[in-house]
Parts: sequence; C-alpha cells; structure tokens
Amino acid sequence: MTDFLLLAFIFLCAGVVAVPIASRLGLGSVLGYLLAGIVISPLLSFLHVDVIAIQHFAEFGVVMMLFLVGLELEPKLLWAMRQRLIGLGGGQVFLTTILIAVIALLFGQPWATALAIGLVLSLSSTAISLQTLNEKGLMKSDGGQASFSVLLFQDIAVIPMLALMPLLAMPELVETLSHSASDSGDHGNTLSLVAGLNGWQTTLVTLGAIAVVVLGGNYLTRPIFRFIASAGLRELFTATALMLVIGIALLMTLVGLSPALGTFLAGVVLANSEYRHELESDIDPFKGLLLGLFFMTVGASINFGLLSENLAMIIGLTLGLIALKAIVLLILGYIFKIRGADKWLFALGLAQAGEFGFVLLSFTVANGIIAGALADRLLLVVALSMLLTPALFIIYDKIIAPRYAKSQDREADEMPGESHIIIAGHGRVGGIVDRMLRAAGYAATVIDFSSKQLDIIRKFGISHAYFGDATRPDLLHSAGIANAKLLIVTIDDKEQINELVKYAVHNYPDLHVIARAVDRNHVYDLWAYGCRDIIRETYDSSLRLGRSAFEALGSSRSTAEAITSEFNEMDRKSMVEVAEAYDINIPAHENKAYVAKVRSMIAEWEPELKQRIKAIMEPES
Repeated sequence: MTDFLLLAFIFLCAGVVAVPIASRLGLGSVLGYLLAGIVISPLLSFLHVDVIAIQHFAEFGVVMMLFLVGLELEPKLLWAMRQRLIGLGGGQVFLTTILIAVIALLFGQPWATALAIGLVLSLSSTAISLQTLNEKGLMKSDGGQASFSVLLFQDIAVIPMLALMPLLAMPELVETLSHSASDSGDHGNTLSLVAGLNGWQTTLVTLGAIAVVVLGGNYLTRPIFRFIASAGLRELFTATALMLVIGIALLMTLVGLSPALGTFLAGVVLANSEYRHELESDIDPFKGLLLGLFFMTVGASINFGLLSENLAMIIGLTLGLIALKAIVLLILGYIFKIRGADKWLFALGLAQAGEFGFVLLSFTVANGIIAGALADRLLLVVALSMLLTPALFIIYDKIIAPRYAKSQDREADEMPGESHIIIAGHGRVGGIVDRMLRAAGYAATVIDFSSKQLDIIRKFGISHAYFGDATRPDLLHSAGIANAKLLIVTIDDKEQINELVKYAVHNYPDLHVIARAVDRNHVYDLWAYGCRDIIRETYDSSLRLGRSAFEALGSSRSTAEAITSEFNEMDRKSMVEVAEAYDINIPAHENKAYVAKVRSMIAEWEPELKQRIKAIMEPES
C-alpha cells in the first residue's frame, strides 16, 4: 500500500508542477507531461519501478479518449468520412510501411524483420495528436479532420498487423525464445476467447463480439442507465459509465481486437443517446488523468544509458522517421486537396511513431520477429519521436500558421475606393448586415480575409466582397476609409477587432465605428479604445431566448416584450456606469475597483428590476 501511495504521489506532484509551467510557456500540456516523466525517471529507477507495466495500465486513457471521440460522431458522419478514412489512412500506412521496410533492407535487415519494422513505425500517436489538436481547437479544421481519419484507420490496422506478424517469425529467434521459455518455465497462459480456434471459428467469435457491442449499445444501454438514474446517485452513474468502457475493452481484448477500436465503435453507437453528455462528463476526468500518466511514462521509459551509447544513430533515425512520414503525409495531403496551413498541420501532427509501437515491438520480440537489442533501439526512436511532437506543433503555431495567415496563397484584391460604408468580415454576422444594407439601397465594400469564404459567396453572385486583411492601414486606405461615413467591424477574432477599432477611432475621429464584441469584457475593451457603438454578438439572441422563456411560462407576447425591454434598458445603463471602473491593463477579476462597482450595481439594480417586472406581470396574475 505504501509503495502504491508513494508512486501516485510522485506522478501527481510531477504533473501538477510541470504542466502549468509548460502551458504558461506555450509548450502545451503533452510536452509538460513528457518532461515531467523525464525529470522523475532517475527517482523511478532508484525505486525499481516497472515503468512499462504502469504504461500498459495508463494506455487505457487512449481507450477512453477514443470512446469520447466516438460519442461526437454519428454513424452517417463516419460513413461520410469513408473516402478519407480508406484513401488517406490506407495510403499513409501502406506507403510508410513500404518505404521504411526498404530502408531497413538497405541497413541489412532480413525482409521479414524489415516489414515488421515498417508496420510498427507506420503508426502515429493517437494520444498525443488528438489531445494536442483538441487543446489548440484545431480538431474541426481540415487538417484536424484528415488527421483523425488517418489515426482511426491506424487503430483499425493494428488488428490485421497483429494477425500478420506471427507469419513473419524468424526461425533462429523463435528457437532462442523457446529455449528461454523452457528454461524459465514460462508458458504464457493468457485468457482468450479465440485461443485454439481455427480461422473461421475465430472470425465468427470476433464478429459476434462486435455484434454484442453494437446491439448492446443500441438496445441495452438505455434501460441500464434509466435503472441506474432512478437511484439518484451520481457516483453510481460514473461507476456504470466506467463499467461500460472497461467491459467493452475487455471483450475486444479477449477476441484479439484493439480495445480502443471497440470503445470507439461503442461511442459511435451511443452518439445519439440522451445519455451522451452525461457519459462525456463522467469519463473525461479519468481520461485526462490516465493520458497524463501515459505521457509521463513515455518520458520516464527513455533509456538514457542506451541513448548515450548510440546517440548519433538514435537521433538520426528519429529525425529521419519524422522527415519520411511528413513527406508521405504532404504528398497524400496534396493528392486529397488539403491546402494551405492545414496540409502542414496534417503532416507535422502525424509525423511521430505511436503508442501502439510499444505494444507491437513487445509482440514482435515475443514472437521472434525482431531481436531484443534492435527492439530496444526502436523503442527509443518511438519515444523520442513522441517527445518531439509538441515541438512540431510549436513550429506549426509559431512559423507555419502565421505565414499562411498573412498570405493565404493570395494577394489582396484591388479595392473600389468610393464606398462610404466598409464592412470588415463577411461571416455569419457581416453577411446578414450586408444583406440588410443592400436591401435598403446602400452599397457597402466588404473586406474578408478568408479566400475560401469569398470563393463560395461569389458563386452566388456576390461580387462586392474583396479579399484582404482589414487590419492593414494601406488596404483600408485603398477601400476609401478616409471618405467613409461608417465602418462596421464584424471580424470573428477578438484581437483583430481590437486592432482595427483602435486604428480607426484614433486616425479617423469623424468616422462612425460599429464593432462586434465577443463578450461583456470585450465591450469594455472597445469602450476604452473609444468606440461608442458596440454590439455584443450573442446579446440580442439571448434577449429573444429570455422573451420566449416568459411566453412558454404563460406570459403574453406583449408582457414578455415589456419584461425584455426593462431588462435591456437596465443592463445597458449598468454597463455604461461599470465601464468607468474598467481598466484594460488589469484582468477584470483582479481589478478591485471594477469588482466592487459590479457588486454595488447588482445590489442596486436587481431589486429595482424585480419591482419593475413585478409591476408588468401583475395585470396577468
């Protein structure tokens, strides 16, 4: 018990200290966990901790992550991905395997060993890539979706790889292993539902297990969760969610399938369930902790003694692997029309080896396919490539993405220069404003920085929208801002809105600026920059939701509108008064004067607002 508590304390301390520091430095949580593992590795060695055993336990975080990913996908969406799933995923695994196998042959490895090495290193890290893409909000991008397709195919491909690899066994290695096993008395008894079965029997059992997951997810989970929910105990629901995931993973393991694939399939089946969000909230904390532990074990498993003895070779192999996989992914990205920064996100995000590499390398050694000494070096390559992945994402964030953000593969359009109305941004907000003005006979010059968006709207005959960065003074001058009467800022990026508003208010004091604000504090920022016509992007829709809520509760339309009007008037008045205490250089929650002003305003206007609303509602009661 003491040993367990000590280990838990060491890992928790390492994560709690390293991850906030790494996040503050912009390195991301994954690199923080990896570095934490490296730091504590001498201590773990001193305590004779079996890091690999802990790693196998922590890999269950990957299983949970894929279950949560499956919950976000409907079956029809998964079917819509089939082209990329097979084309991108299959192409990546096939090309990478062949190229690595050829290189291994050139280094003198037997063809069977070379093929096994290619299969092992063709896989990428689902844990690191998906975690980082989600952290950075890039999962919905074209590069993020393409990455997910490849990772999902790789998880599926592990199954045939496990079936194929025993056929690659080297007789001399098998003989050595059999002697070692007989000497040690180890017969490797492992629980399995397919042990001793022939091919067609194994196939039937495997298909039966998949059918259990699909049918159980469709017909059994709802009654089970209704029964559990009737107890009214939150912890029981959490235990049931964990039981579901662990049970599916166990079933898949017993039939020789990837537990991650099984739980992903279960997640897809439950994607339309009314319990989906409850499952997500219950599983997510466990997933995060186990993934953090897994990343720390990757850092701690690096054999620095072996690395120092073969430093040049290991680093060369690691960088060569990353470069080779990135080139293959770039080629596939070009073929499948992944453009701009997304193709680099796709290539760099998947250029590492994956966590399944640890499993497969152990499997190849146990089956006499790869010699133990070579497997130890390949384990270092796998671990180092995973360790370098956060650095690749930093290169993408700091160098590649800004470059494409500036150029977007296209020069700014020539502006007409005669319009008295300029709209910065033709998205879901600016497009509606533009349509309203056009309908009333006003001509506006629309500037947008998304060439993809402009290409789409021009197909519908909208020709007065121009490509360009509205925060650039020279482009604004070309658009005629010096003679414009009105600038409407509807960009969806907070910092760009601030930059444009500051420039326009300072340099064109007679120009009327209407600015979109993303939240309440952003209103105060824009107010401090001198803008006096600010629209909160969700405020009016929130008022309408509130009005509909009153109507649903029995109020008439006129009463609901009167209540909404009273709230709106009071809120706008309080915002102007509170703005005086706002300091743009101090975070709102740390500004004592601002916090005090908000508290006093709430104490003053809430009772008054309640009295006004009560007076409106009394005639109906």
